[in-house]
Amino acid sequence: MNPNLSDWDDDLPPEPEETYQDLLRALTRKSGFGLFFVQCTPGEADKFIVKLPQEIPQKKIAVLRFVESIDNLYEPVAEFIKDKQIDILLIKGLEYSLYKYEKRSFGEITEGEFSNLTSVPHILNHLNQQRERFRDDFPISFVFLLRSFSINYFIHRAPDFFDWRSGVFELPTTPEVVEQESNRLLDEASCHNYLKLSYEKKIEKVLEIQNLISEKHQTEICKASLLLELGNLLFAMKKYEAALISYQKVIDLKIYNYSTWYKKGEALRQLGRYEEAITNYDEVIVVNPDDYWAWYHRGLSFSELGRYEEAINSYDQALKIHNKDIEIWGIRG
Repeated sequence: MNPNLSDWDDDLPPEPEETYQDLLRALTRKSGFGLFFVQCTPGEADKFIVKLPQEIPQKKIAVLRFVESIDNLYEPVAEFIKDKQIDILLIKGLEYSLYKYEKRSFGEITEGEFSNLTSVPHILNHLNQQRERFRDDFPISFVFLLRSFSINYFIHRAPDFFDWRSGVFELPTTPEVVEQESNRLLDEASCHNYLKLSYEKKIEKVLEIQNLISEKHQTEICKASLLLELGNLLFAMKKYEAALISYQKVIDLKIYNYSTWYKKGEALRQLGRYEEAITNYDEVIVVNPDDYWAWYHRGLSFSELGRYEEAINSYDQALKIHNKDIEIWGIRG
């Protein structure tokens, strides 16, 4: 055997199924206190919760779910396991305790940005300070089911607690799971609904979309749709510069969707970049000359530039398509 090839094989990352089997073996062998961090999507987490008791029936497994932020994990755990025989406690939903503290700019999540966070979530301070109590009072394996963002948060903001980890594992992701998760998110997407979300929920959506975009099994077509939705969400949050980045990434993928040009034009108009906005509305009109909203907002951009004759021409084109729009008549006047 070629020794260089053998060395190369040794450096390869483990296959996802190998990682999953490693996790099962670790949980089977572990007795007493242990901390396991499992990186997965919410959909994968739900499947894991159902599957794990079947994989290791000799262990007594329970699930503690959170649907809102908490500042203290010790007391809910103590109350939950009281008078119960539990070997493994799966914890899902701890992300909710992190989102409202995520005050960074809305770009890609990179390791360097974690040093810029304005504060450490109370839950992570709590875990850092109470780790000995967890070890001494809870002789069970804790399994935190988290997205990659949340695990990074533990690494950078709860190092004392995280250092006691028994292992970090990434659940295997299949193309089918990625497609299901992406379709679920896209089906839920609506700019109107985004406006109703709390700040924490908007952060959650941003991070969920970003995670799905970066999935290795993600298709280019679905990635374009997710990037467009990310732009729309950021636009609804009035994060116009960040929205522009997402819209441009859709355009760069060359999976044409003329609504992307329109939304990019809208973001540019909100930023006062009217000439660039007009160029994007023109792209929409080339493909769909009957898009009266593009004509209308093109007119608004010309008006802001003081180019009133060109504005009137755009309003006239919009009214040819939809002549009962009172607002356009008023703006034209």
